[in-house]
Amino acid sequence: MSLIHPTALIASGATIAPGVKIGPYCVVGEGVVLAPRVELVSHVVVDGMTTIGEGTRIFPFASIGLAPQDLKYRGEVSSLMIGRDCTIREHVTINTGTQGGGMVTEVGDRVLLAIGAHVAHDCVIGNNVLIMNHVLLGGHVTLGDFCILGGGSAVHQFVRVGKHAMVGGLSGVENDVIPFGTVTGNRARLEGLNIVGLRRRGFSREDIHAVRAAYRLLFDGDSDVLFADRITEAATVWPESASVQEVVEFLRAESLRGICRPVSGATLEPVPGVDD
Repeated sequence: MSLIHPTALIASGATIAPGVKIGPYCVVGEGVVLAPRVELVSHVVVDGMTTIGEGTRIFPFASIGLAPQDLKYRGEVSSLMIGRDCTIREHVTINTGTQGGGMVTEVGDRVLLAIGAHVAHDCVIGNNVLIMNHVLLGGHVTLGDFCILGGGSAVHQFVRVGKHAMVGGLSGVENDVIPFGTVTGNRARLEGLNIVGLRRRGFSREDIHAVRAAYRLLFDGDSDVLFADRITEAATVWPESASVQEVVEFLRAESLRGICRPVSGATLEPVPGVDD
């Protein structure tokens, strides 16, 4: 049985599964589908062709599934898909897709969207992603599984952030971030690898060592060697490392942005337990 507060406004076409909780002054539109155990705490607006997965909680004053902020949008029927067990905090905004991006915005499972975050049209967010307070995602951004975006950071449209990467707070990211990378800065630059995150997620010492060695080859290698040739060498030297191959595939994939690179002359600092 669903628990719906008497002040909530639920359109007749909405699909409300058993066990849903809808608190005071929430508004749910006709095309909305709420899976079991979804909770709208209070004052939440969910509209458009929006599907919210099982166990997701949405906090007050979030605006979910409304029209994209794109001047080319002409009212086409587009959608938003949100996965299971997500936490969407106060004042978060997530827009539906557009014709230019496949007509769908996607948020994976177990994603945290902290206070004031914005997810623009046609973004694709993986699983177990942490998006902290007031992060801004432009249209068509792709975030890989387990990446972390620090508070106040902003990601330019069409940028890709790879799996397990970390973006420092207040960073402006205008180029793609490699899997496992860490970036910071007003115009973000690659600072190294997210070693702490890799250790926490159970990556072996050998795998971390391989990724660090590949990083050095790619970004600290001979400047006379073409970057494309360094990518090929990394793929050849570490064929058995799934993590290195993840980076290689990311670098070879089609993209509308460049790649975040280190500041000229920057090198990786030694990490105890990895480099000794």
